[in-house]
Amino acid sequence: MATAQTTPASSAKPRRAAAPKSTARAKTTKRAGASASTSGNSSASTKRSSQAVKNGTVSSYAERAVLIPVGAALIAREQVLARVNDTIGSYSSPSKANAQLRKFERRGNTARNRLEREIRKTRVRVEREVRQTRGRVEREVRRRQRDGEELAGRVQERIQSLV
Repeated sequence: MATAQTTPASSAKPRRAAAPKSTARAKTTKRAGASASTSGNSSASTKRSSQAVKNGTVSSYAERAVLIPVGAALIAREQVLARVNDTIGSYSSPSKANAQLRKFERRGNTARNRLEREIRKTRVRVEREVRQTRGRVEREVRRRQRDGEELAGRVQERIQSLV
């Protein structure tokens, strides 16, 4: 820090010839003070980082990095155990197991009935569409047959009129 008060021997800027010596000396002193304060900032950041280590900031981050996954694993373990215990409790006696089986059977029966109902609805809808399409096609065929017969009759009449 003693160098901050003395003027540097090798100055990067040349001195002005027209300026009086007292002004030049004051400017160099200011420059030296500014460089001293700048170099003081790097030591201040070092002081802050060492202070953070002393305060435990870095160690608290490291501790969190270890404790978070451990806590998450313990919570997941508790949840798995709770599910397993619920399942074991559901089948712990024959009556509870039979009750669960009846519940599964009812659920399967409901799903089967719903599927059968949906299949019937789909079959009825498809059959209706087929009947409607068949009716339209048959009407169109009959109409074209009539048109063809009428055309054939007109052609025969024309031929006879020409002969």
